[in-house]
Amino acid sequence: MSKIIDGKKLAEKIKDGIVKEIVGGSKNVYNIARPNLAIILIGERPDSELYVNLKEREAKKVGIDTHLYKCPENTSELEILEMIKCLNEDKMIDAILVQLPLPEQIDADTIIMALDPAKDVDGFHPDNLEKLLKNCDAPDLMPPVLATVLEMLNDINYKIKNKQVCIISNSDIFGYALAHVLDCQGAKVETIKANDKNLAEKTNRADVLITAVGKPKLIKKDMVKQGAVVIDIGIAKQDGQAVGDVDFNGVKGKAGYITPVPGGVGPMTIAMALKNTLEIYKRKHK
Repeated sequence: MSKIIDGKKLAEKIKDGIVKEIVGGSKNVYNIARPNLAIILIGERPDSELYVNLKEREAKKVGIDTHLYKCPENTSELEILEMIKCLNEDKMIDAILVQLPLPEQIDADTIIMALDPAKDVDGFHPDNLEKLLKNCDAPDLMPPVLATVLEMLNDINYKIKNKQVCIISNSDIFGYALAHVLDCQGAKVETIKANDKNLAEKTNRADVLITAVGKPKLIKKDMVKQGAVVIDIGIAKQDGQAVGDVDFNGVKGKAGYITPVPGGVGPMTIAMALKNTLEIYKRKHK
């Protein structure tokens, strides 16, 4: 049987560290103003509302104040850009998070580019990506989902050097960024799309299989190498339940390690976003 990578348990360790730093921090800093995170939510997607509620709840637990800017589905791109401009200039707001995906009338790249790079919690502003991809020096802030993958591999003491990694992603930016981070660790990385005609052949070669597509149970048992590490970033609804890209029940007896959905990558990405918020706050207050 596979060993389960418990994202909830690992996330609690990260959040405990944040709490200790904020509660036990310098009286000249944290007692004057706690870290403040602005969250922008556009539309009424149930999954997005759920994620935002979780982020607000977990932020409160660790001592980070949140400010939710909830906008109707038909909000214009110009209105969101004006809001971001105000938040960029607001000295009380330390960090900004835009909940994705966005309604079709709003271009995500335009919105992300409008963020002040110094307040960008998700780390996907072009300036922050450039720092990440420039070399193999670890940046001050790493996109939470990328940091989550590294934390999970570190938690199971997995040596990625010279291992074959397969990343399945429909996002070129995400796939390239994660490939770069793992390549810097000495891995042999291949990035592919979910519709690759040789998908099963390529996934079967992988010592580490990472999938971020959002297609329920795309990865079956016969597509996974015996003993592989399987990290499932994808999430979707099937029969009213949250499921991942991986057929968990089918694969869990073959993989060496596997993340569940829910309870795997999700809690960790929230924890790493909160960690980024704290780091941004510390930069600002030196």
